[in-house]
Amino acid sequence: MSATINNLFNFSRSLPDPFDKLKSKKVSVSSKYGTGTEATLCTTVIKAINAICSCNSGKSEGAVGKIDHRYVAEYKSSLGADSFHIVVYDSNSGIVTASVYDRNTELVENYVLHSTGRDGAAVMMSLFPVLEEDAEFSGAFQVYYDEFINGFSDMNKATKAMAIMCDNAYRRIKDETCPAHVKVNIEASGNLMRVSQTQLDSGAFKPNSVLVGEFTIFAKTERVRKTLETIIEHEDFVGKYPLQSRELTEEEKKLVPKLPPWYIIPKEVVQICKHASATTGKPTQMRNFLLRGPAGTGKTMGAKAIAAGLGLPYMKYTCSAGTEIFDFIGQVFPVSNNGSETDPELEKERKLLESMGGITYANVAKHLHFPDFDDVEYAPVENYKKLTGIDDPTVTAQDCFAVIMERVMDKLKELSKPTDSGGAQKFCYQETDFLKALKYGYVVEIQEPTTILQPGVLVGLNSLLEQEGSITLPTGEIIERHPDAVVVVTTNVDYEGCRGMNQSILDRMSLISDVELPSNEVMTQRVMSVTGATDEYQVSQMVKVVSDMAKHCKTCGITDGTIGMRSLIDWVVSTEITGDPYMSALQTVVSKATVDEEERESLITTILEPIFAPKRKKI
Repeated sequence: MSATINNLFNFSRSLPDPFDKLKSKKVSVSSKYGTGTEATLCTTVIKAINAICSCNSGKSEGAVGKIDHRYVAEYKSSLGADSFHIVVYDSNSGIVTASVYDRNTELVENYVLHSTGRDGAAVMMSLFPVLEEDAEFSGAFQVYYDEFINGFSDMNKATKAMAIMCDNAYRRIKDETCPAHVKVNIEASGNLMRVSQTQLDSGAFKPNSVLVGEFTIFAKTERVRKTLETIIEHEDFVGKYPLQSRELTEEEKKLVPKLPPWYIIPKEVVQICKHASATTGKPTQMRNFLLRGPAGTGKTMGAKAIAAGLGLPYMKYTCSAGTEIFDFIGQVFPVSNNGSETDPELEKERKLLESMGGITYANVAKHLHFPDFDDVEYAPVENYKKLTGIDDPTVTAQDCFAVIMERVMDKLKELSKPTDSGGAQKFCYQETDFLKALKYGYVVEIQEPTTILQPGVLVGLNSLLEQEGSITLPTGEIIERHPDAVVVVTTNVDYEGCRGMNQSILDRMSLISDVELPSNEVMTQRVMSVTGATDEYQVSQMVKVVSDMAKHCKTCGITDGTIGMRSLIDWVVSTEITGDPYMSALQTVVSKATVDEEERESLITTILEPIFAPKRKKI
């Protein structure tokens, strides 16, 4: 081993917090590349990992990013408020370039890696992305990061995880024959080539992807931040957040979603499951959640994942412009009989409603001459007075819809009640999946409620969105919400026809999560897993095109189309068939982005063609 590597792994240095109180640096674990039974804690690795954890959690300044095969790091020095160690690591050659930079004065000094000088924590920080490509190192880091966030509640677990990372890094850097060798090429003197002020000013080392933290030196013209994503294994999530002890029937077990192996569990989903589980049995349980975001961000898959995490059956209802209250709670259908009728007026009303298309909410409201949506929206005070006789200038359209809902329900009950014992009018009630979920304690997803034209529809569900809510059916049966029932509302923010969410519904949501498209790196891996594509570089270029097009459409206010993960997946699949990324993009991505011909041409010439040029026809 060279003297420089010894300087990088100087085991004689005092250990930093939280390991400074340990009696020994030896830990009874070993990485898979080690041959012994004990690993040695290394100050350089500990300081680098702690810096990454601090940057990621927002506790301190610093960052790690990537430029092709090079990695850049900004490490906050303890010697001054504005002193940073800045490093560029070339993973192909192993060459490390570094400087000591004063952010206040913008002075650049040489960085010397030496046993009696700087310990190389900044260098190790720049190596982190390559080190984390190893599954063992990555797994140990996730364990340690969780302990870091939780204040090291289990110091023994944190110590073992750090020891594995120290041993893993030491052996992979030291041993050139190691199958996961990390090349590090530093002169024996420890003098590193300087990162100059000119290079900083020109943006020569500005990262094109930020892995953790926030850059303020390498990317001086814009502050970019990205949170390190914690990958949660399926076995550590599925069924790990039960609301209470209950035994599902065999039919119910079939309704619990099975997550596909490629699915990456979003942090928003985990947070929802944690909140639902942690509040079980408390006076205020968290059971209503809203996921909103652009198309293709995985909101519906997130709702299914919530059900998988809670270990509950999953059901859904997709809204449309014409959705009515009975689409949620069920329909009442009259069954013909031969009995005598004691109330000819009710029989007359039933026949009239049947001629109108059935005993439905909309038909009953029309039969009673209640004001429609536009009337209520235009003059809520006037219509409220007509309905109730009360002149209240403060009433809203929602107050009117609530009264109309109540009156219609009363009439439906009247129409559904039995007549005489000899010939009772019989009605058949058909229960919906939405009502089943609330009744039996399942997870139910309400998709796109903002497309509903009549705002009073969701207001009618307010009672069921309460923790101990109930609703009386036209048959007279009272349905009470099961304490385990979870409602997940999912809605797009960029679809044509979507409206603002009703305030009374928003008020009843326990958590509201804005779901964004994942990072380009995560999208690349996800698409490759879904489609089976093997050309990572080509897929990553496709991801870049889709991301750039989505940004362009958002910036230019293009809202008549859609672009996201679904378009990307279709593009990759189509390219596997045609062998022509350009032609497939026209039919799977560009065509969906907008109906405007000029805008499509702009997307093609400015974003698609610079990366995927059209193939020339053979003469």
